[in-house]
Amino acid sequence: MIKRTLYFGNPAYLSLRNEQLCIKLPEVEKSDKLSEKFKQDAVHTIPVEDIGVVILDNKQITITQGLIEKLLANNCALISCDSNRMPFGLMLPLDVNTIQTERFMFQTDASKPLKKQLWQQTVQAKIRNQAAVLHAKTGAVVKNMLVWADDVKSGDPDNYEARAAVYYWGNLFRSIPGFSRNREGIPPNNLLNYGYAILRAIIARSLVGSGLLPTLGIHHRSKYNAYCLADDIMEPYRPIVDALVFDIVAFGVDISDLNKELKTKLLAIPVLDVYLNGQRSPLMIAAGQTTASLAQCFAGEARKIKYPDIEK
Repeated sequence: MIKRTLYFGNPAYLSLRNEQLCIKLPEVEKSDKLSEKFKQDAVHTIPVEDIGVVILDNKQITITQGLIEKLLANNCALISCDSNRMPFGLMLPLDVNTIQTERFMFQTDASKPLKKQLWQQTVQAKIRNQAAVLHAKTGAVVKNMLVWADDVKSGDPDNYEARAAVYYWGNLFRSIPGFSRNREGIPPNNLLNYGYAILRAIIARSLVGSGLLPTLGIHHRSKYNAYCLADDIMEPYRPIVDALVFDIVAFGVDISDLNKELKTKLLAIPVLDVYLNGQRSPLMIAAGQTTASLAQCFAGEARKIKYPDIEK
């Protein structure tokens, strides 16, 4: 089942009632002029089991510990935004897989050659998806990228990932003067940053659900990064976000300010269609299959990670 992504950008009281997320509005609850029936009718509820991601984007949101506990028990990713209204914190459950201790052991015991092979597959899938997006959106020549993908060796010692990135970003948003992919750069970097934050939460949630530690990466290894493995596994998924951002830009809307309307479009990321094993699937479902296949690789039960294709 596709889990829902909930965004809260206004003041709200969030609590748990009868296994449901209960939403109350402070201005309604505090009003002395409204009837009790009106207040009761203004309360909205959503089954917790239907929720996959919750984004809290207002300093006047109150959420109860009981609700947090139930959300985490259902493997929901809880994202908190900072003063700039950008995703800043991520809360995930510690124990949602019955055999996670065994899988932790497989993951921590993974050999260096295995990690290099898994990174090779990851880079190849990323470059191919970048090529698919670039050709579909701009018509640019991508034969060179496909050759680079085929030439990636174990561990990507020749750094084809970086070579492909230079070509990809140099051609994807050519209509925007001065654009370069930089976290602090000009728009649509703001949209890309927000989209990647949502994607990262989805992948981290799937890793935890598959009994893996999102901290221990196969390539990323910064001691300051708590989600190295999530950053590894999300790489082939990034072009899916890029394609969505390209379409938003092409529509001609103002992208200088990451407003509610733009965020709403980016919140569609979990349900975007991708192809996995020749079958169309929502991104969130595909992420679960990807991380499950990664767990099998660590356990020696499989040799390849199942990554999505943007096109069938």
